Amino acid sequence: MSTLIVALLSAVGFIVAYNTYGRWLGRRIFQLDPDANVPSKELQDDVDFIPTRRSVIFGHHFTSIAGTGPIVGPAIAVFWGWLPALLWVIFGSILIGAVHDFSALVISLRNRGQTVGEIAGRVISKRARVLFLLILFFALTMVIAIFGLVIAIIFKLYPSSVLAVWISLPIAIGIGVWSRKSQHQMLVPSLFALLMIYAAIYMGVYHFPIQMPEFSSTWNPIVIWTLILLAYCFVASVLPVWVLLQPRDYINSHQLLVAMALMIAGLAVASLIGVANLTESAPAIAVAAPADAPPILPFLFITIACGAVSGFHCLVSSGTSSKQIACETDARAVGYGAMLLEGGLAVLVILACCAGIGMGKFELSQTDAGIQWVEAIDPQTNTPLVGRAAWEYQYSSAWAKFKLPQTVGAFVEGGANFLTALGIHLPLAIGIIAVLVACFAATTLDTATRLQRYVLQELADTMRIKPLTNKYLATATVVSIGGALAMLPGGPEQDPGTGGTILWPLFGATNQLLAGLACMVVVFYLWRRNQPIWFAAIPMVVMMIMPAWALLWQLFNSETGFLVSQKWLLLTFGFAVLGLQVWMVIEAAMIWKKSRGVLEESLPPLPSSSGGKVGRSC
Repeated sequence: MSTLIVALLSAVGFIVAYNTYGRWLGRRIFQLDPDANVPSKELQDDVDFIPTRRSVIFGHHFTSIAGTGPIVGPAIAVFWGWLPALLWVIFGSILIGAVHDFSALVISLRNRGQTVGEIAGRVISKRARVLFLLILFFALTMVIAIFGLVIAIIFKLYPSSVLAVWISLPIAIGIGVWSRKSQHQMLVPSLFALLMIYAAIYMGVYHFPIQMPEFSSTWNPIVIWTLILLAYCFVASVLPVWVLLQPRDYINSHQLLVAMALMIAGLAVASLIGVANLTESAPAIAVAAPADAPPILPFLFITIACGAVSGFHCLVSSGTSSKQIACETDARAVGYGAMLLEGGLAVLVILACCAGIGMGKFELSQTDAGIQWVEAIDPQTNTPLVGRAAWEYQYSSAWAKFKLPQTVGAFVEGGANFLTALGIHLPLAIGIIAVLVACFAATTLDTATRLQRYVLQELADTMRIKPLTNKYLATATVVSIGGALAMLPGGPEQDPGTGGTILWPLFGATNQLLAGLACMVVVFYLWRRNQPIWFAAIPMVVMMIMPAWALLWQLFNSETGFLVSQKWLLLTFGFAVLGLQVWMVIEAAMIWKKSRGVLEESLPPLPSSSGGKVGRSC
């Protein structure tokens, strides 16, 4: 029963927070106005700026921020025990993550859909804008390099997922074009598309698993899949949002809701019949984490990013979502609500990686009938691994050896175990969860590519590098840089194509630092308007101290620090990010006192030929 109780209490906490704290922020602090003009109407171009129904933009926003962040982070953090991870996810998402996302979305809405980086240039200083854009560039480069690797690993480990992931793309484009021409809602076609995706999962599991051949150590499946994914990202990120981004994300949002509902139902059944018990399957607080694990403070707050708070979310809020919101009051559901739903996903991940794994450990095995999932056997007792023994088997690796395949695998297998409690065959259950993870990682990957294109165009405009203001050349540059990093070997004994793992140690700290800097922009925006700032200032301080602390530990630790191991790429990125953070904090401190109650410079008037609509009705 402990598993079900934790799930229910977490859900109640998120619902209460949305209807109390979230409502207070919307009404008292931001005073959301249903009659306010919004960028999607004011600057409508039907490419990036387009008024969108709340359900559709919620789907885009949620799937873009979710990705694999709330999966990989919690799957690693349970090394320290499930209770610290659970508490950080719940309170972090309510008090920090949702506040960060909601605030970034609102101030972007009120600044013609500008990104947080652009707004920093007006509310803090022009130099702060460039500094923020440079930090964004570093962070998004890591996202592109890492998430391409994540999807490639999923395709290699779970070939049954490939067919469903790729078939969803033409389906989404067809729905997008149909909806655009007919002006009909996408709900019914999206549900039909979902049925087709589940049929493709079935076919992929039992009839058409797609396994990429390994031509050589250089042209291995990871390399080939990563190149294909980067080519897809280029196309997806330059298309108008209504062609692929909106319909695909809308379908994916339904896919996630169905998968979460199946997991919750399976969790409830397994808990009630006594085969899934959180407290018996994994330690609440680990007595002894792996010897090579970093200290829980500050690394718990860095390891779990997207499930509690993530700087990447401010880029989605101000980079794409603010350009599609059709009514200002929709911002609470999209900004605050989507983050709480992601917190709910992170809770499910924690339960799957503990109670789900405790239901039984399975491994791939080559048999006469082909590759099959079989029960892992305890060599000492010659019995199937279940309960604490199964969890300890999954998490027996040293921290440094617990790589992306193990973290993703912990959730896929644990979540699939929940689904088996509903009578779903294990291979099919694994296919459902694997497709879920791959689809969300792909959504984050191409959204990050589009956002990185915006950042590069802004930097090019500032530095007067005119060719890079072209969206096609800027996108090609972005994809090339991320691809070059991804193609590097992840270590001296690793194959090419695993370069994303080089940057993984810095990703969490940089991502969380970005959240702190975004909160700083929000604080200055409110400070200039004599509005309360404490609700954003406290998260700002927490998310600037913790990442900086973690970065310094990673750089200077006497045994595993980057300086000791001479990891020059990590050293370069680490010192660059820390230096930019310190410089931006200095810029903010210099104008803090004199900015109180003084509004920033207004945006220039729009040209009369802008073509925007001034309609103010929701």
